[in-house]
Amino acid sequence: MIRFLTCILVAALLAVAPAVAQSEEDESFERETSYGINFNSNGGLIGGAFVRSSFYMSKNMYQFGGIEIVEIKHPKEERYLNYVGEPFVYGKKNYFFVVRPHYGRELVLFRKAAESGVQVNALGAIGPSLGLLVPYYIDYSYDGTTNDVRTVPYDETIHTNTDYILGSDTVFRGLGQTKFKPGLHARAGLSFEYGRYRESIAGIEVGVAVEYFPSTPVIIPLAENNNTFTSVYLNLFYGSRK
Repeated sequence: MIRFLTCILVAALLAVAPAVAQSEEDESFERETSYGINFNSNGGLIGGAFVRSSFYMSKNMYQFGGIEIVEIKHPKEERYLNYVGEPFVYGKKNYFFVVRPHYGRELVLFRKAAESGVQVNALGAIGPSLGLLVPYYIDYSYDGTTNDVRTVPYDETIHTNTDYILGSDTVFRGLGQTKFKPGLHARAGLSFEYGRYRESIAGIEVGVAVEYFPSTPVIIPLAENNNTFTSVYLNLFYGSRK
């Protein structure tokens, strides 16, 4: 009986030892770097992209810093096709891009095993919002034919005939006339992290965000424009740990 119990004890110790080693090894990671794409209720098909670095603070707490670039679209934006099949957004005066440096904390709610499982974290972040208003350029016929077509910034007081709008130019055309709009943002969410290998991570983050600009950014001048934006977002991320 004693020999049998001894064998069980040894077997248990051998089974626990790798798990302890994995746990210690897992906790030895002091930095995570991740990057990914953003989807949000104020953006288009893909809202933007981000990069983030997290640093170990305690067993269940990390601090992180990062930067995100997104486009905010007006809810009234609607794409049209002119008679030659070129798309444009009627009434759009500016693109609105936002660069969001941020700092936050991440609390581990459920920790995964070193090489498998899903880890659930709660997180919150805050930071400045660097708004960039970029003029929206259109190809406009000033005589109703193709004889006098000019690529100009959209002006709601001049370009009133949709039949004369022959398309739009790329966002790069108006970068030289970008206007700066400073603001603030904050977010809270949950991340679901999966890492098949100890050195890599992948997962999703879902949450809500709010953003405020003291000066209202005008995207569509003939519609109501707000200076406070709320959104639901989804981040898909991939990264590594050290």
